[in-house]
Amino acid sequence: MNIINFLLGSLFGESFIWVPIAHVLIVILFGFRLISVRRPVGVVLAWFLIVVLFPLIGISLYILIGERPVGRKLTRKIIRMDKEYAAITEAMRKRYQADKQLLPTEGRALSLLAEAKNGSPVIAGNQIELFTNSLEILQYFIDEINQAKKTLHLEFYIWALGGDADRVGEALIAAAKRGVTCKVLLDSLGSKDWFKSTWPKRFRNAGIQVTEALPIQVGRFQFRRADLRLHRKIFVIDNTIVWTGSMNMVDPRTFKQDSGVGEWVDAMVRIEGPVASQFELTFSFDWSVDNPKIKHFSNVVPAASPLEGKVLAQEFSSGPVYRDDILYQVLLSAIMDAREELTITTPYFGPDDGLIQALMAAAGRGVKVTLIVPKLNDSTLVAWSSRSFYSDLMSAGVNIAEFHGGLLHTKSLLIDKRVAIFGSVNFDQRSLRLNFEISLIVYNDEFCAKLETLIESYLAKSDMVNPVTWAKRPHWHILLENAAHLTSPLL
Repeated sequence: MNIINFLLGSLFGESFIWVPIAHVLIVILFGFRLISVRRPVGVVLAWFLIVVLFPLIGISLYILIGERPVGRKLTRKIIRMDKEYAAITEAMRKRYQADKQLLPTEGRALSLLAEAKNGSPVIAGNQIELFTNSLEILQYFIDEINQAKKTLHLEFYIWALGGDADRVGEALIAAAKRGVTCKVLLDSLGSKDWFKSTWPKRFRNAGIQVTEALPIQVGRFQFRRADLRLHRKIFVIDNTIVWTGSMNMVDPRTFKQDSGVGEWVDAMVRIEGPVASQFELTFSFDWSVDNPKIKHFSNVVPAASPLEGKVLAQEFSSGPVYRDDILYQVLLSAIMDAREELTITTPYFGPDDGLIQALMAAAGRGVKVTLIVPKLNDSTLVAWSSRSFYSDLMSAGVNIAEFHGGLLHTKSLLIDKRVAIFGSVNFDQRSLRLNFEISLIVYNDEFCAKLETLIESYLAKSDMVNPVTWAKRPHWHILLENAAHLTSPLL
C-alpha cells in the first residue's frame, strides 16, 4: 500500500493525500444518510458497497435512483387526493360488505389485506375471460373502441410505434371524432418514443386528452427519483368493461425485435361487471395525480355496473407513497397461505430474502411450488441475478422451469388452484417497491382452471432446471450470478 501511495504521490504530487481522506469522508457521510433513511438491509449494503468501490459513480447513481421520492410537490398532491379518494373507497367497501361472505376460506385473509390501506373490496357479479393471443387482443381493443358509447380510458406503461398498435390509435381518433370522451395516460419513460412521434399531436387535434405520467425532468433528479414508473395496464370502456394484465400497447411482431429473445408472450383478462368501476377509480386517481391542471380528486364517483356474472374479484393497486409496501405484504401472505400448490410466472425474478425464505418454507411444508421464467431475457443483469437464487430454491424443493417460446411476460400467481393474482406485477424489487402496479385478484375455480391450462401450455414449452446438472455449471457462471446477485436489491 505504501508503494502505491508513493507512486500516486509521485504522479499527482502532495495533493494526492487528500484523495483517500475525501473518500473516507464521502463514505462516512453516505453511511449516515443510509442510516437516517431506514431501508431494507440488503438495499443498504448494496448501495454502501457501490459507494465504497466507486464513490463518485455511486453517489451519482444514488441521487438518481437511490431513494423513493416522487418529488415533494407530487407527494403532497398524492396525499391530498388520497384523502379525497378515501371517501369514495370507504363508501364502496360499505356497499359491497356482504360480498365478503362469499369468499372461500383460503381467500378471506388475503382479501382483507388487499383492501387494507384504503384499497378496493372484493365484489361479486363479474364475468371474466382470459385472452392469450396478443394480436387477437389488439383486435379486441379496436372492436371495443368502435363499440364504445361514452368513455374510453387507457393507461399503459408502453405504447410502442408500429403494427396493430397504430391501428388502435386510429380507432381512438375515430371514436373521439364521433363524440366519445377519450383519455390516454402513458408513462413518460416507457412510452418515450411515442411521445416523440406525431401521435400526441394527432390525438390532441382529434380531441383526445393525453397526459404524460412521471415525466423525467433534467435537473430535478435530486427531488424526484428518475426510475419510479407507472407500470399499470388498464383499459376501461364505458366504466363497465376493463382489460388488464401484462400486455402493453405493443404489436409483438414489431416490438423489441432486436433484443434476441423472440416475441413477447402476454396474457390479458377482460372483466365485465361492477369490479370494472374499481379500475375506473384507479385510472381517475392516476389521471388526476399526473395531470397538472387537476388540483383535487372530487369529480369522479364510479357508477354501479349491472351484475353480469358469478365471479368474485377485486382490483389491487399499489405504488410508492400510495399504498406503500402493501404489494409485498400481499405476495408474502399469498405464499404463506398456500397449502397444496403455488405457481408463479414472471419475466423478471428478483425477490428479497423474505420472499425467498417464504417460497422455500412453502416447498418445505409440502406445497408444490413452481417458478416459470423466460430462458432468454431482455435484461442480461436480471437474468444472471435471477439464476443466483436457483440453487437455494431447488435445494428446498422448488421446481424451476425456463420458458423457451419467447420472452414470457405474463405475471401471475396461482394459489391452490382457487385464488389467482394476475396483472402487471413482476416478482422483483422494482414492482414490489418502486413501480405503480395493478392486479386483479380472482376467487373463482373456473377462472383458476383456465389460468392453470395456460400455465400448463407454458410448461410444455419450458425446460425444467435439473438440480444435478445445474450444480455442474461452469464456475465462472457462479461468479457472474453471485456478482449480479449483489445488485438484486437495486434492480
